[in-house]
Amino acid sequence: MQEGNRLDLTNGIGQVFEGLIQVAHKKNTLVAIQSEKTIPPSPQKITLGISLLKNAVRLEWLLEKATEMGVHTIVPLICERTIHERFKTDRMQNILQSAMIQSQQAWLPILTAPTKFNDFINSYKAAQQYIAHCEPGQKTSIKELPVSNDCILIIGPEGDLSPKEIEIALSLQYQAIHLGPTRLRTETAGIFALSVLKKF
Repeated sequence: MQEGNRLDLTNGIGQVFEGLIQVAHKKNTLVAIQSEKTIPPSPQKITLGISLLKNAVRLEWLLEKATEMGVHTIVPLICERTIHERFKTDRMQNILQSAMIQSQQAWLPILTAPTKFNDFINSYKAAQQYIAHCEPGQKTSIKELPVSNDCILIIGPEGDLSPKEIEIALSLQYQAIHLGPTRLRTETAGIFALSVLKKF
């Protein structure tokens, strides 16, 4: 962009500024703010607790798409069967920021540091709490769930959550759900579930 071009800026916490470029430079650009508005946050708060992945590229794809869909919080989980590479926090935050800008949103999702499953499940609470897993047992189809403005969804690693982890979640009032007749990769399961739960 050049001097005289108009652009929109956001701080990621609801404020959007319309600016005019006065000095264009690849390292230091001067922008004069012309107007300002505040975008209210979405009334729907979805917290996605999802296992870290061995393939970092697939995790990056998940973060990008979840941001585009308007997820509120993403908590990378370390489960009993999680196999993962090093979590590059700065790179992951940059992916979220780019996805927020691309999708023209003003609220940046919260991305936490990788968290152990037990720590997550004891720290995060919501009106509706769901855990998706592939173990036998009584489960509700995600398509039958009511729309909720405050929910947590847990997606395990590709080796699935352990029976012990599932048992702990159910004891803490989590509802077991299934995502359909096929077994999905972790990142696919996360995006599919968000697409069903998200209220537009």
